[in-house]
Amino acid sequence: MNITLRQLRVFLAVAQQQNFSRAGEAVGLTQPAVSRSITDLEQQLGVQLLHRSTRDVELSDAGRLLQGRATRVLDELDAALLEVRGLATQRHGRVRVASSPTLSAHLMPECIARCAQQHPGLQLQLLDRIQQGALDSVRAGEVDFGVVIDPTEPEDLHCEAILSEPFCLVCPVDHALAQLPEVHWRDLAGHPLVLLDHASGSRRLIDRVLEQHAPECQVVQEVGHTTTIFAMVQAGLGVTVVPRLAVAEQGVENAGLVHRLLLPAVERQIMLVHRRHRRLAPVVQLVWDLVRDVAHARWSERPARKVRAKARG
Repeated sequence: MNITLRQLRVFLAVAQQQNFSRAGEAVGLTQPAVSRSITDLEQQLGVQLLHRSTRDVELSDAGRLLQGRATRVLDELDAALLEVRGLATQRHGRVRVASSPTLSAHLMPECIARCAQQHPGLQLQLLDRIQQGALDSVRAGEVDFGVVIDPTEPEDLHCEAILSEPFCLVCPVDHALAQLPEVHWRDLAGHPLVLLDHASGSRRLIDRVLEQHAPECQVVQEVGHTTTIFAMVQAGLGVTVVPRLAVAEQGVENAGLVHRLLLPAVERQIMLVHRRHRRLAPVVQLVWDLVRDVAHARWSERPARKVRAKARG
C-alpha cells in the first residue's frame, strides 16, 4: 500500500468535520481534491471508510477504527517532529494560538507584544474564534493550543487554569442599580438585560446563576461583542453582566457607565488547552508559559487553581 500522510490528514479532517467542504477549508484543499484523496485512500485499503450523503458524511466501522488509530499515530509523529524542530530552532519559529473574542481583545494583544519583545525570532499567530471555534481548532490540530473559558466535557483536552475572574454588572451611572451599596444577582430581577450570545464561553455560566437567583430576568438583546453591549447599555436598552476582564479594558466610566461586582461572587475560569496526550514542542511551551505569566501578572489576585472549577452561587 502506498498511503501518504496527506491522505490520512485529509481523512481525519473529514471525520472531524463530517463534511467535505469544511474539511477542505481546514486542510487548505478544494472539495474535489478532498474527495479524490478519500477515494484513493479507500482504494488503497480496499474498504469503504465513509458513507456519503448529499450534504454530510458518516464514518463506516472501518472508518471509525482508522480514525482512532490514525489520530494517535499522527499525534505522536507531530509531537516528535515538533520536538526535533524545537531543538533545532530553539526560540525561533511560529506558534499558533486560538482564542475566544473577549480574550483575543483583552489578554492576547499584550501576550503578542511581550513575545515579540522577549523572543524576536518567535512569531505568535492569533486565530480569533468564538469559543467553540477555538476548541475545534485545537482538536483539529489547526493551532498549537487555545485560550478559552472553562470548556464543558473536555475529556480529549489537557486544561490548565490561569486566571479566575468574577462577573460584574455594568449600567448607566444614574441607573437605580448604580445607587445600591451592594448589588446582588437577585437585584437584576425586573431589569432588561443585554448579554453576550450563546457562542460566548461565559453565557452558560451567566444563565445558570440567573436561573438560580433571578429567573424572571428578561434578556432583550444578545450580541457577540462587549463593545456592542456597552453601546446598547449607553443607549438605555438595558443593563449587562460581563466578566471583569472586559470591564477593566473598556474604561466604562469614561462612557457614562459604572460597574459593580455581583454578589455572591461567581467566577469564570480562563484556561489554556491543548490536545491530551500531545507533548508540546519547546517553542510552544515557551508561549504557553508566557500567556500564563501575563495573565497572572495583570489580573490574577491569587494563584489560579490548576483544576477545572465550576461557577459558585
